[in-house]
Amino acid sequence: MDLQSRDAKARKIENLLSLRERDGPLKILEVGTGSGGIASYFGCHPTLRCEVDAVDVSDSRQSKEGFRFQQVNGVELPFPDAVYDVVISNHVIEHVGDHDAQRQHLAELHRVIKRDGIGYLAVPNRWQLVEPHYRLAFLSWLPERWRSAYVRYSGRGQDYDCRPLTVRVLEPMIAEAGFRCQQQLGRAVRSTFELERPGALSYRTILKHLPDESYRILRRVFPTLIYLLTPKVVQRGASPQHAQSIGLSNSLGSIWHDE
Repeated sequence: MDLQSRDAKARKIENLLSLRERDGPLKILEVGTGSGGIASYFGCHPTLRCEVDAVDVSDSRQSKEGFRFQQVNGVELPFPDAVYDVVISNHVIEHVGDHDAQRQHLAELHRVIKRDGIGYLAVPNRWQLVEPHYRLAFLSWLPERWRSAYVRYSGRGQDYDCRPLTVRVLEPMIAEAGFRCQQQLGRAVRSTFELERPGALSYRTILKHLPDESYRILRRVFPTLIYLLTPKVVQRGASPQHAQSIGLSNSLGSIWHDE
């Protein structure tokens, strides 16, 4: 994954989270940093005052400037509760393991974010027509037990270890973890085209003019699901559902990486 594309992705995240409107300094955590491009963008930002941590299960960084890095063994995060103003999970949750591990991933994001913090979550939609890792049509539509066989038959690899999610599964999972979510497809599409291809015909004639409600309805078939996360207000004495029902000690064999 080239660092130039990570820079554009980071600028889109900055816009969607309206980080320039938040008082600094900002403590940011990126989970599954991959090349390190997004973490480095914020760590070296010329105007935002950011203190950035990043974790991943392997060290494949191409950029190491401006942030602290820790290698982890699973979804459990090596940080105290409620310390980050911003948490970023960019195409990571589909790699962490089964649904229990995915719930734990969200629960950990919720544990480390401040109560007035904000999170960015991007997830590939299971109902995407062409799976982006192996470029195979309808791969993620298949039952899990058939996906690796399809990958091997096509000669694209040996095993398919991703678990893309659907809106119907993901949004209740986000709520269970203790977050409120706002889908951001319209803003994300407009921000991406404005940053990367402002003159594209499809953008100028159609996508730029669709109202946000259209994107909300179409999110079930969009290839990528994008949400802003804010912690729910928990009444004194109550505990988030995830804290009661989910343990946080599993280790994972899956590898997180950039999309």
